[in-house]
Amino acid sequence: MALRKLFRLSSLLRSAVSLTLRRNFGLSAVLFNRAKDLDPIQKLFLDKIRDYSTKSKAAAGGIVDAGPSYEKGVSEEITKLQRLYGTGDLTKFPNFKFTEPQLQEVAK
Repeated sequence: MALRKLFRLSSLLRSAVSLTLRRNFGLSAVLFNRAKDLDPIQKLFLDKIRDYSTKSKAAAGGIVDAGPSYEKGVSEEITKLQRLYGTGDLTKFPNFKFTEPQLQEVAK
């Protein structure tokens, strides 16, 4: 009886250790890959993402790499839309207010 419990405990312990080792092996593989040099394509991709990140922070919420010609075009389009549709702030989404209709009960 005690021998069976020992074997069960041994198999449970073996499966728990096996699972832990598999998880740690997967984690160490990820960490090992980070430590190695990246291939040139991955390095170029990450450099471009980091470059875009710094440019977007410098743009402070605006368009990245937007030159004066872009700003001029946007202002011309906003002016054209204000002439067509009236005044107001065209950079914000409009607030719609719908009223509930007054329904009347119809007798049959």
